[in-house]
Amino acid sequence: MSHPSHTDEHQAVDAAARQPADVALRWISEPDRVDEFTHGELLDQAACAADVLSRLGVRPGDTVAVHLPLISESIIMTIACGRLGAGRAVLSTGLSARELRDQLRESGAGVLITVDGAGRRKEPQALKPVVDRALTGCPDVRAVLVVHRVRRPVPWTPGRDLWWHEALGRARRTLDA
Repeated sequence: MSHPSHTDEHQAVDAAARQPADVALRWISEPDRVDEFTHGELLDQAACAADVLSRLGVRPGDTVAVHLPLISESIIMTIACGRLGAGRAVLSTGLSARELRDQLRESGAGVLITVDGAGRRKEPQALKPVVDRALTGCPDVRAVLVVHRVRRPVPWTPGRDLWWHEALGRARRTLDA
């Protein structure tokens, strides 16, 4: 099985950029939520996410831990990491705090992206508390980007935790300036 080359990836992005108004990603979730991105919007979101990661100190060759269910932000992070030449450690949202801690340590990631909660069996489950317990043994993780998906209080560590939508909004204003 062959793997796409870096040139193939650039050609795919270039082709997408030539069709900015075409739908590139449609994500349908429970309960009745649809996220739809055109090629242009997807590349724009990825540029903002790459800017956020760069500002958090992610450099080529670094690893970003991705602890997300199958949501559109996971695709955006894949593209953003590719733009920076950073690797991704994809971590299951079903891990216990101990298992997550072990995998975070093994990954060597300094930045983690997670979600505050996820709909499992129709009832949203809080995931951020599991992340917080895991991070008690992961001093190398200096920043946590949190995607907001559920309506419930979220434990927060100032100086480490950042809302995804706020960080991307700041990046958008910076890139537009």
